[in-house]
Amino acid sequence: MKRMSNIAIITARGGSKRIPRKVIRPFLGKPIMLYSIETALQSGLFDEVMVSTEDDEIAELAQRHGASVPFRRSAKTADDFATTADVLNEVITAYEQRGQTFTNACCLYPTAPFVTPALLRQAFDRLQTGGFDCVFPIQCFSFPVQRAVTFTDDRLTWLQPEHALTRSQDLQPAYHDAGQFYFFNVAAFRQKGRLLTDNTSGLVISEMQAQDIDNEEDWQVAEFKYQLLSL
Repeated sequence: MKRMSNIAIITARGGSKRIPRKVIRPFLGKPIMLYSIETALQSGLFDEVMVSTEDDEIAELAQRHGASVPFRRSAKTADDFATTADVLNEVITAYEQRGQTFTNACCLYPTAPFVTPALLRQAFDRLQTGGFDCVFPIQCFSFPVQRAVTFTDDRLTWLQPEHALTRSQDLQPAYHDAGQFYFFNVAAFRQKGRLLTDNTSGLVISEMQAQDIDNEEDWQVAEFKYQLLSL
């Protein structure tokens, strides 16, 4: 078997529902997926930068800009119910069947234009030096989650009443997945079947360094943030 070291897997299915053709929609004049492809290539970390897709137009665009599309994503992993882990397992297995194995992989989303080569290199360094299963970017919630309220039948209720009077500065900060990429050890992922394990670390990034893009308003906010960061 030919052994390779690192692979970038850009998960780019064509069937986005909330924003049609999302991964090839122009983001500030360029198909948004190209930001991820270019960042992976420029990082110098990967022996293979591939795009997992079932869509011919996406595949052609990816190949034209330097990514590999050695096979198509199956119908099972291209539907609305497939998980990221399902897609990654399919890709890793398909490469193994072709005689190629990898020590580490990076699942890079195709709608993550804020990711930089430097951030990928930082994540890889932490993965290696810390001996972690996985490393990915996280952001701190802007408001303490312990002070959250529920809104049911027109009535507000504390989610954690014990913290109703706790000062914000006395509450433990909480973080969320920035939704950009996951740099992981392939063997650990195959053994445990998930990315967030008891041996996963995060890279804290600012509110300006990421944006979930699920609707038109999100898209506009993302473009605004990106332009500000480029000034």
